[in-house]
Amino acid sequence: MGFDPRYTNQRFKSVGTRPIRPDGVDKVTGRARYGADFNMAGQLVGRILRSPHAHAVIRRIDTSKAAALSGVKAVITAADLPDLTAGDSGLFDILDNCMARTKVFYDGHAIAAVAAIDVQTAMAALALIEVEYAVLPHVTDVDAAMLGSAPLLHETVFTGGVEPRPATPSNVANRSQYGHGDVEAGFREADVIVARAFKTEQTHQGYIEPHACVANVNADGTSELWVCTQGHFVVRQQCAALLGLEVSKLRVTSSEIGGGFGGKTHIWAEPVALALSRKAGRPVKIVMSREEVFRASGPTSATSIDVKIGVRKDGTITAAAAELRYSCGPYAGMWAELGAMTAFACYGLEHVRSVGYEVLVNRPKTAAYRAPSAPMAAFAVESVIDELAQKIGMDPVALRVMNAAREGTRSSYGPVFGPIGIGPTLEAARNHPHMKAPLGKNQGRGLACGFWFNFGGQTCTDLNIGADGTVTLAVGTVDVGGSRASLSLVAAEELGIDYAQVQTVIADTATLGYNDMTDGSRGTFSSSMATISAARNAIAVMRGRAAAMWAIPLEDVAWQDGHAVATGPTQGNLARLSIRAIAAAAATSGGPIAGHSELVADGAGVSFATHICDVEVDPETGATRVLRYTVVQDAGKAVHPTYVEGQYQGGAAQGIGWALNEEYVYGEDGRLQNAGFLDYRVPVCSDLPMIDTQILEIPNPNHPYGVRGVGETSIVPPLGAIANAVSHAVGVRMTHIPMSPPRILATMEAAQAG
Repeated sequence: MGFDPRYTNQRFKSVGTRPIRPDGVDKVTGRARYGADFNMAGQLVGRILRSPHAHAVIRRIDTSKAAALSGVKAVITAADLPDLTAGDSGLFDILDNCMARTKVFYDGHAIAAVAAIDVQTAMAALALIEVEYAVLPHVTDVDAAMLGSAPLLHETVFTGGVEPRPATPSNVANRSQYGHGDVEAGFREADVIVARAFKTEQTHQGYIEPHACVANVNADGTSELWVCTQGHFVVRQQCAALLGLEVSKLRVTSSEIGGGFGGKTHIWAEPVALALSRKAGRPVKIVMSREEVFRASGPTSATSIDVKIGVRKDGTITAAAAELRYSCGPYAGMWAELGAMTAFACYGLEHVRSVGYEVLVNRPKTAAYRAPSAPMAAFAVESVIDELAQKIGMDPVALRVMNAAREGTRSSYGPVFGPIGIGPTLEAARNHPHMKAPLGKNQGRGLACGFWFNFGGQTCTDLNIGADGTVTLAVGTVDVGGSRASLSLVAAEELGIDYAQVQTVIADTATLGYNDMTDGSRGTFSSSMATISAARNAIAVMRGRAAAMWAIPLEDVAWQDGHAVATGPTQGNLARLSIRAIAAAAATSGGPIAGHSELVADGAGVSFATHICDVEVDPETGATRVLRYTVVQDAGKAVHPTYVEGQYQGGAAQGIGWALNEEYVYGEDGRLQNAGFLDYRVPVCSDLPMIDTQILEIPNPNHPYGVRGVGETSIVPPLGAIANAVSHAVGVRMTHIPMSPPRILATMEAAQAG
């Protein structure tokens, strides 16, 4: 669909305002229905038995005692989920992760499941399942897993992306490389070179609502699934494929979502619930415990990253190189590839190379977490940039401004940038009062930049005009951050009506065409494009109805401020017709009025941000307090500025937790030791300052309103900004995330001893 980029210059009436969120009252009063709030008549309780070992062969499973227990209606193992993937390795990995087949690959790997009349019976049944394991050596560290002596997870994995193809299997699933120029020649031109190694530990998205679903497989072959997810159409496709169901007969409804951040873009228990329901002949509900969420749903990658950057004395970067090793859990992913693509994207570089390695370890299957893989890469790169500025005596903002990517820059991962906001965010940061505020003893200030691609994808939307002139907008992108309000604003803007006249609903998979997952910051971007298209289609219908009601040519009817207006030279006496007036006459003028749109939303428009952070570090305890935090980010066009600010603040808050406290801790036995919020410490209100935000608007020319996605970029700079701040506060370069008090003290002591 061809939009005129000049459309971004229009004056908005609804877009850019701050109405109250439509789902707010239901959520604060408890009426909103989340994953665990849905029930079906006669439903059973599903529970999953999980491995206590990090790596083991399953020699035998005996479920007979559990199946014989009174009140148990179904027991399943991998035998009840036969391999129907037809050689699709990605789909097989999902299947194997949902129910282990011959081996378990991590502490918490599912191996059997039961459906019973109540929780007590289900738990008793799990205890009766007998499993015989042959325990194998395990590896949970990303660097250790790459060694030739490391325990091998799969005999069938040979490193991809290298020529010739390796002759022996490996824990390195794939190698990817990006860049251009002659890096070695570039380093020879440098006056100063900094090379450092960095590590980041595995973190979890920390969503408040655990995974939950209710499944019902009927005798006639139809099935229903109510699920907490970021993409119910994808859930339908994958579950149908894994269970051999007809896609058209599986209806998936998304619940309200109590946080996702990328962690609910995958399926975990849903195929298990469907298989249990199919076997029991009754609905089955599965709700993960918090411990299960940590042990058996997708965290981020742990990483080990080497970065080397060279500069001239005037601040010009001559070359940059990075090697990035990302853990994937037991199954191949593209996490290191994303890290390699994003690492140097903020800068215009003549000579650049980044190489990523996807590494298999005995940890849970890795999942996305807001701009997946980019925060770790940015932490390493922005730390080295900061150190280079120190070494050549240059202001760290000025160094970044000098080398920032701009329109026309060939990015480090290939494409040439259009209009982008990295330069403006840096200039805004330089001029922000935060940069001029004084610092005290044991305090430090850090700055870092961040980048995310943003995605578009397949999108379908319906817009229906009610008889009273109100509008119902049906979309298929799950609302994870306020998109219903934003899309209602877009529909109101396009139709020329009041926001209060529009209601946006999330349609299930049986009532709307296919929509891709709500990820990659695509929700508002893609669905707003489809909404605009659907609204324009509806306007065309209403213009036609008005022309018929007035008995004048269609070309003599215009649409202005929510009304059909006669514009011909002899039509001056015809009064405007409102949407309500046209809709009221629909029954006699041609029937219901609606607009429909299906499209592939291209041109999402990349996103950049610059963050500033002040910290204070107690030199005796190593405890860090964040004093002040500022986010500057380009939104393209802020449809609902309050939501945009919330996205900025939320990403910063999660980044603060990641930088200072959050990490998966595994014991020597390969078992997760902190599977709960008591020991896995996310930041609470007392850990956070008031987070200031500044929205910049550099319009995306590929969207009619100039919109760019905003949900992910805000988590990219915090690790680097906080690490730079802490490094300045303690006088030692911090290279290991999270910078917990013991880690800070150990780094300071090592520096003093050395």
